[in-house]
Amino acid sequence: MSEAGADGTDRVDDRRGVPVGETIVLTGAARAAASTLRRQALSVLLECNPAAKASAGRAAGEHLDAGSDEAIAPPSGIPGRPERPLLVAPGAVPQRSIASPEGHAALIHALAHIELNAIDLAADACWRFAGLPDAFYRDWTRVMREEARHFQLLDAHLATLGHGYGDFPAHAALWEMAERTSHDVLARVALVPRTLEARGLDASPAVRHKLSSIGDRGGAAIVDVILRDEIGHVRIGNHWYGHLCRRAGLDPVATYEALAIAYRAPRPRGPFNIADRRAAGFSDRELAALSALPGTTPAP
Repeated sequence: MSEAGADGTDRVDDRRGVPVGETIVLTGAARAAASTLRRQALSVLLECNPAAKASAGRAAGEHLDAGSDEAIAPPSGIPGRPERPLLVAPGAVPQRSIASPEGHAALIHALAHIELNAIDLAADACWRFAGLPDAFYRDWTRVMREEARHFQLLDAHLATLGHGYGDFPAHAALWEMAERTSHDVLARVALVPRTLEARGLDASPAVRHKLSSIGDRGGAAIVDVILRDEIGHVRIGNHWYGHLCRRAGLDPVATYEALAIAYRAPRPRGPFNIADRRAAGFSDRELAALSALPGTTPAP
């Protein structure tokens, strides 16, 4: 939900989906499962109901012990998924004009689907990889909480368009990368936040422009919130990628190129949002390599 601020710009009500003045708390089985940050994240990851997953993710606290050295056997049912939406290959997702009501709703639905997957990606990074500094788990708990907020904002906005999450087909490409990198934390931070989420930094200006062009000020304001937070999420990925490369004595640029090939990461495609990538912690060396790609222009 958005409203005009004092300066005439849109302001998002970031508590949409949470009654004003009410604090979200984990209850019952979720509270019992959340004995550490890692187990708290696993509980969120296993939740199948999208609204419940987002509420639990939004409620996640950083006050728990990390549980960094605990051996947790992977349970079945990862990730918890609802019966809908229908998941199809990325190329099979129907393309609709944003000028139509269905196309408008489908775009918001696609963004909501990305954010629901992002909850799972942050939760999986938090619980899966043992033996890291406590700050690693606190960082991904914060990311999980912010991704949950994004989903709630988009889900509420989708309802104003007469639709709900699950009404349109979607794809599982984001989670597929999590599965490929499930045994390698260096590959995970290289190829999820620094690749897939970084592509979101590049795409956000064009998505915002589309929504503004049809008068959806509320949707555009939500994209602004997401972009601001995603810069921080990519920065976290860059921080831990750098930490792990330094610990192993690896060159970060050469290592990234090798990981991208080994795990079949999507190739970089412009236009690139160089300013926000720089704010997210990409080095001048990395940005120069992106800018040198054929046909590259800055994002609008």
